[in-house]
Amino acid sequence: MSQDRPIALDEYPVHQAPLSMKHVVTGDRNAYDRCIFQVFDHRGRALLVAGLGVYPNAGVIDAYATLRTGDRLHAVRASDALGDDRLRLTVGPLSIVVEEPLRRIRLRCADDPADPGSFSYDLVWEADFPAVWEPHHVQRRGDRLTLEGRRFVQAGRCTGTIRAAGEEIPVTAGEWTGTRDRSWGVRPLPGEEAGRGDEFRPEGFHWLWIPVRFDDRFLMVITQEDADGHRSLNEAVVVRDGERDVQLGWPRTEIRYRPGSRHPERAVVHLTDPAGKPLELTAETLCSSPLAVGAGYPPATDWQHGTWQGRGWTDRRTYDLSDPATHPMAAFGVTDHAARFTLEGRTGYGIFEHGSFGRHDPSGFTGYDSVAG
Repeated sequence: MSQDRPIALDEYPVHQAPLSMKHVVTGDRNAYDRCIFQVFDHRGRALLVAGLGVYPNAGVIDAYATLRTGDRLHAVRASDALGDDRLRLTVGPLSIVVEEPLRRIRLRCADDPADPGSFSYDLVWEADFPAVWEPHHVQRRGDRLTLEGRRFVQAGRCTGTIRAAGEEIPVTAGEWTGTRDRSWGVRPLPGEEAGRGDEFRPEGFHWLWIPVRFDDRFLMVITQEDADGHRSLNEAVVVRDGERDVQLGWPRTEIRYRPGSRHPERAVVHLTDPAGKPLELTAETLCSSPLAVGAGYPPATDWQHGTWQGRGWTDRRTYDLSDPATHPMAAFGVTDHAARFTLEGRTGYGIFEHGSFGRHDPSGFTGYDSVAG
């Protein structure tokens, strides 16, 4: 049996409770602390999504990376027992090194020694703008707390190299953008008691998370709505280095979906500046990566975050996304869309992350089987 001893972080005056930094205040099994990065080129040829998570009360650390090129999605996932060194963000072939907090981060995925042409990367992510807080996020089903989290979001540039299927893809600052999100709190892990997941099941859920990097500013929009359009999460803010963040009102979004689906092709986000002037943020999606395929987000069927896979587990696979019927659950999960944006004559690049399930009255969706005409 291992002994509970102080860890390296306990040397520093960063404690928030009379506990070792090894532990979190809550005993909730669903406690988590994780990150996600999106790295993509401006022509829609490639979209890399990578992340790492720690689940302290489950004793698990895991990470993943997916690369969408054409109709192929290359994926690497790794999981292990959580150790005492909380500054070592490495699981199997995947690692994240914070070289300068909030400024410079190195992302790596080693190749498979048995397959020299396998998916791998070595990237440096550098911030162009300060990180900004997202709203405190609380979600309940009935009186049961299902999610309480805090997040910050940031945009920047990436340089380095991605390799997949024998091809080397150079990542250059002028042609690629990188966005990221850091979050922690309580979030549902698989393994809930039978039946609890269906209790107070919502009639609908509509989600938008839109970080956009322009040359001179960073724009963040986030909304979450229920079936009737009631908004439980709302933010629209523009960030410039050295200036006060500016709020842009109550965003209203018009989305043009691909017929027969809920796949967004274009969108207009209506915003308002502090003087009451209307602003229009337009989006054109370029490349899409469903987070339920390869990346471990619900309702993934082959692996989900925080689940015990045994010590030293690593999994590599390639998915064919040309036939949606091959991965039907992807339609019920959030998808990251690399997108080109325009605002007041400026062109920017970012992520149009979207999920719409069940009824959503403002969009005209009547149920889980309802799609755009």
